[in-house]
Amino acid sequence: MSGAVWNLLSFIVALGVLITVHEFGHFWVARKNGVLVKRFSIGFGKALLRWRDKQGTEFVIAAIPLGGYVRMLDERVDPVLPQFKDLAFNHKTVWQRMAIIAAGPAANFIFAVFALWLMYLLGVQTMRPIVAAVAPQSIAAQAGISPQQQIVSVNQHQATDASSVNLLLVEQIGRDAITLGLRDIATQQQRSVQLDTRNWQFNPETQSVFDSLGLQLARPQALTDIAAVADGSAAQQAGVLANDKILQIDNVAIRDWPQLQGIIVNAAEQPLTLLLLRDGKEVSLTATPELSITADGFSQGVLGITPKVSDWPDGVLYTQRYGVFDAVGAGVAHTWQLTRLSVAMIGKLLSGDVSVKHLSGPISIAQGAGTTASIGLVAFLSFLALISVNLAVINLLPLPVLDGGHLMYMLLELMRGKPVSEKTQEIGFRFGALILLTLMGIALLNDISRL
Repeated sequence: MSGAVWNLLSFIVALGVLITVHEFGHFWVARKNGVLVKRFSIGFGKALLRWRDKQGTEFVIAAIPLGGYVRMLDERVDPVLPQFKDLAFNHKTVWQRMAIIAAGPAANFIFAVFALWLMYLLGVQTMRPIVAAVAPQSIAAQAGISPQQQIVSVNQHQATDASSVNLLLVEQIGRDAITLGLRDIATQQQRSVQLDTRNWQFNPETQSVFDSLGLQLARPQALTDIAAVADGSAAQQAGVLANDKILQIDNVAIRDWPQLQGIIVNAAEQPLTLLLLRDGKEVSLTATPELSITADGFSQGVLGITPKVSDWPDGVLYTQRYGVFDAVGAGVAHTWQLTRLSVAMIGKLLSGDVSVKHLSGPISIAQGAGTTASIGLVAFLSFLALISVNLAVINLLPLPVLDGGHLMYMLLELMRGKPVSEKTQEIGFRFGALILLTLMGIALLNDISRL
C-alpha cells in the first residue's frame, strides 16, 4: 500500500472516530433533554448507508468524510406541529440548549482522556529528558546548563519524560524567560536555572524546540559509519560502500556526523577527498557531492549516504505503564496539558508570537495519522487524543459558526433576557464563516508548500 493511500485511510479513520464522538455528545445530551433528533450524519453529501431507530432518528454515513452534524427538530428551520413543540430544540431552556451545544466539545475531551487512559494502560515507550550536550553560546549554555542533567520541570510544571518537556517548552513561546528544574544524574541534586528567551528563535518546521535552545538530549546518535549508499548517488559513483567508516575529509579529521554533514552540505559540485576505513584498511577516494535545491531555494551538496546509529544510552529509554485507576489520572493530566497548550498556541497566534505559516491543515493531519498508525496502536491513540483536544478547543472559540459561537449567543440571551435577533446572528455567522474559511485556506496552502 502506497504512503499516500495509507495516510488517507488513517486520516479517514481518525476523523471518522473524532467526528462520531463529537456529534454523539450533541446527540446524547439532546435526547436526554427531550429533543427529537431527526438526523445523525457522519460526513456530508450522498448517503452511503442509512437506517432509523425506534425513536425516528435517521443515522447516515455519507460520502464526504470531512465533518458531520446532528439535525434536531427546530421551529427556526422546519415547520413543527403544535403537539411536537415540546420536542423542539428552540423550546428548551437556555441552560438545556447550552448543555446540548457544549456536549460536543465535552465528548472530545472525554474521548481524549479515554484514549490516553488506554495508551497508558498498554504502556508507552518514552525517554527521559537527559541533556547529552549543550551548544556553545546557546541560550542553554548561557544559563549554565551542562550535560548529564535531567529536566524535571518547566516553569514549575513537573515533567517526567521528553514528550511532556517538549509540550511545556512550546507552551512558553513568547515569554522572556523560562525556568527549568534540573536534577544531576550522578549526585541526584536538584537546582533551577533561568533561560533568557527574549531573543529565542524557534522554527518548528526545521528544528526541534530543544535544538532551538541549544540542548541535545541523550538518544541514539548518527555515527560516521555508513549504513547504506543510495543507488546512482555521488557516493556510489565514487566507490563508497556500506560499512565504510569516514575518517577524514580533505585531511580534516571527522569527529561526528553533524561535522561530516556540514562539510558535505557546503561542498556542492566540489570534489572532496575521503579517507575511509574499510575492513581494517584505509582507503582514499574522491567524491563530488551533487547540487540539490531545497524547498526554501537554498543550494546544498548531497553525497547519498545514510549513517549507522548508536544504541540507546543506558537509563534513557523506559516504558510508562499504569494500572487501571492510575492510568485515569495520567490521562486526565495529559489531556489538561494538551488543552493548556492548545489554548496557549491560539493566544500566541493572535499576539503574533507564532506565525500563521505554522498552521497545519488536512494534509499534515493525514500525514500525522498515517505515521502514527504505522508505528502502532499506542502512537495512534496519542495522536487521536491530541487532535480530539484540538477539535474541542477550536469548537469552543467564540466564532458564530462554531459551538463556541452558539454558546456566546446563548450567554447573551441569559444576560439580556431575550434571544439575540436572527439578523444579528446571521451577520455573525457570515463573519465567522469568513474567518474560518480564511484560516482553513492558509492552513491548506501551508500544507501544500511543505510537500
